[in-house]
Amino acid sequence: MKKLILSLVALLTAFNLFSQQYQEIALWSQKYEDNPVIKVFLPEKPNGKAIIACPGGGYRRLSMEKEGTYFAPWLNEQGIALIVLKYRMPKGNHEIPLSDAKQAIRMVRQNAEKWNIAPDKVGVMGFSAGGHLASTLATHFDAETRPDFQILFYPVITMDSTYTHKGSRENLLGGNPSEELVQLYSNESQVTPETPKAIILLSDDDKTVSSPNSVNYYLALKKNGVSSELHIYPTGRHGWGFSDDFIYKSQWMATLEKWFELIN
Repeated sequence: MKKLILSLVALLTAFNLFSQQYQEIALWSQKYEDNPVIKVFLPEKPNGKAIIACPGGGYRRLSMEKEGTYFAPWLNEQGIALIVLKYRMPKGNHEIPLSDAKQAIRMVRQNAEKWNIAPDKVGVMGFSAGGHLASTLATHFDAETRPDFQILFYPVITMDSTYTHKGSRENLLGGNPSEELVQLYSNESQVTPETPKAIILLSDDDKTVSSPNSVNYYLALKKNGVSSELHIYPTGRHGWGFSDDFIYKSQWMATLEKWFELIN
């Protein structure tokens, strides 16, 4: 019975998304094999806030629904625009995903007036390897591409081989990266006082991406005086996204809804 109920919920979510209009826009004028795009979900009653979602998948594939489009109805109901980023896979070229993320935030701000978005209320949200991309954008930005806030779900943060997610590291940096490259993409070491405010959510029993990724990033944020929150749920493992079978879903939703009120 439980499986049947969850299946019906998933079908209803998919129906809501299918019936909800969105725009799909190419990131670049040139053609790429991976076809990077943004999917733009705009609320009926906008409050000016926007979130660029970076789905996870180990820098090998993308979980576009559970860690992307399924968030649209919930965020839109709160007046928040959702922009889901379909970024290119790096295949060892570490510059590719970050270039797509930077282009996405440029495009959102370029279209801010048309989409009823405040250019200074554009944040980034990432899951697992997408959390690494989101935190990379939050620590490797330029004047045009700094996010105003970051939301990280069970993120890969470090490239340190002792506690990184090995698949994400190899797919992003290749099989034998230099120490300089490892350090550059170990985002706990790239935090500065200019890094945007953050909220981090994860499960204590996550065996795929270990909790020190999030904890060390949180400590680096605090050391640099960056407003941040860290929420560790006792169970749930990895990759729950917007799934209803994560028993702490109502808690993290309530936490984020309250946190969104602080973005002004």
